[in-house]
Amino acid sequence: MKYAILIDGGFVKRKLGSSQKPATAAEITNLVAHIRGHECLAGHELHRVYYYDSKPLEDVVTRPLQGGQMDFGKQDLVGRMTALYTDLARAPFFALRMGELSFNGWRVRQKALGSKEAQITIDADQLQPNITQKGVDMRLGMDIAALTLKGLAGIIVLVTGDSDFVPAMKFARREGAQLFLVTLGHGVKESMREHSDVILEING
Repeated sequence: MKYAILIDGGFVKRKLGSSQKPATAAEITNLVAHIRGHECLAGHELHRVYYYDSKPLEDVVTRPLQGGQMDFGKQDLVGRMTALYTDLARAPFFALRMGELSFNGWRVRQKALGSKEAQITIDADQLQPNITQKGVDMRLGMDIAALTLKGLAGIIVLVTGDSDFVPAMKFARREGAQLFLVTLGHGVKESMREHSDVILEING
């Protein structure tokens, strides 16, 4: 039976890396090798690895309060992420599915909102960009539908800890596919356990 590995890139980057030491393409491909070597997949054939993430934000926006501009495109993160995606796109069996990041103004940092003062004075350091991700969930759901309805994969291996993917998990099983979940030791909601067939114990 063929299987496909679907990776929630944002989740995997958080589990394998940190702000000081971001996850690398080598670490992500090594994770895939661990998954492929799991006993539950012995004798099955890999169809493809789908990696879902968002392109780095490159907008230029105006800073509130202190004025001036913030150029997201000049941040170190952009170069690191571009290199990561280039390396993953070249890896065997990998296909990248990229959504977008959207800048939605500014928000007050949670630490400032937690103040017990009756009145809060907001300064520039207490504001942070409000950035949301678009299109990733939709692409993952569409790929699960295509893989199952076209008979391309009888096993879906989903690497995530996000319960937003439960509807896609349910769809895969309703269409006859088996759903293997990889949480990398992350605590997940019971609904994710309920709508998976096997949880693969892999810690990256």
